[in-house]
Amino acid sequence: MKIKISGVELRRIAMPLVAPFRTSFGVETSRDVLLVRVVTSEGEGWAECAAMSEPRYCSEYVDGAQDVLRRFLIPALPRDGVDADTVGRLLKPFTGHHMAKAALETAVLDAQLRASGESFGSYLGAARDRVPCGVSVGIMGSVPELLDAVEGYVAEGYVRIKLKIEPGWDVEPVRAVRERFGDDLLLQVDANAAYTLVDARHLARLDDFGLLLIEQPLGNDDMVQHTRLAELLRTPICLDESIESAADAAAAISLGACSVINIKPARVGGYLEARRIHDLARAHGIPVWCGGMLETGIGRAANVALAALPGFTLPGDTSGSKRYFATDITEPFVLADGHLDVPTGPGLGVEPLPGLLADVTTSTEWTAL
Repeated sequence: MKIKISGVELRRIAMPLVAPFRTSFGVETSRDVLLVRVVTSEGEGWAECAAMSEPRYCSEYVDGAQDVLRRFLIPALPRDGVDADTVGRLLKPFTGHHMAKAALETAVLDAQLRASGESFGSYLGAARDRVPCGVSVGIMGSVPELLDAVEGYVAEGYVRIKLKIEPGWDVEPVRAVRERFGDDLLLQVDANAAYTLVDARHLARLDDFGLLLIEQPLGNDDMVQHTRLAELLRTPICLDESIESAADAAAAISLGACSVINIKPARVGGYLEARRIHDLARAHGIPVWCGGMLETGIGRAANVALAALPGFTLPGDTSGSKRYFATDITEPFVLADGHLDVPTGPGLGVEPLPGLLADVTTSTEWTAL
């Protein structure tokens, strides 16, 4: 179904986090979020760009994403109508900028599905109406502080805990969590590319703790080294930053560089490419799960819908709204028995609440087609 787009709004909002979130590449205390709103004759569609303020997780950053959308990506959309399936092809001539492309494609898809009355989950192929949720726990100032945080999340009902690690904060905090909460707790770690193959013997010490996986231990471009590391560890290796497309996923599977894949739709260019990676991994018996980028309710709605596909057999980082924000810009996602419901309304099934959106908006920019 083609939709005719009259224009696109780029809206920046400031979302303070309920607590600082530290990873191996930095500390976040607030989110500078870029929202994309596509306006058509039949309605509108929303999306969230996952790029961060600084290019630390990847090369993209929010100012750059807004610039490339304004100057190149939005003008590439045709005036006579477009559908989400063709957006990727239209944007392909522009190298990189997966997060910016994902936001534009998702906004078009949301508008298209709202017009047709179909939900995101139904369109993508969701097999469940609720998804199990894990939570990502940042690097803390001390082990007791970490244990208190994990205890709170376990009490809330999260079914899986992910610990961020880095050199100097790995074996001991993992041991402490495992000893405190027992072997039944689903536990995994995420290094965000903080190690090298030289650290293989040290990382092998994590094998003693029965982890679900170790996520992205080595550099983004170290796929061959990940293959070598996989031969040296008993803990399954999961790739995150290394997977930017279905082609990357195919290469990683062929090399044996991973046995699990974290699919972040923004990182791979959108939910349609995310679905292709899911289909590829499922065909090869590789479990996948949905990663998060501290999204507001706009991005969270789409992630929850994706996580309901049948190949997502591990709990994702699809936490409830209050994990990151005191007040979300949509109706909040609330954890129930460790799960979140998949929205069933047209498109994303959620939309920003005007009053809350106005309170956090820092700028808007309109581009007419």
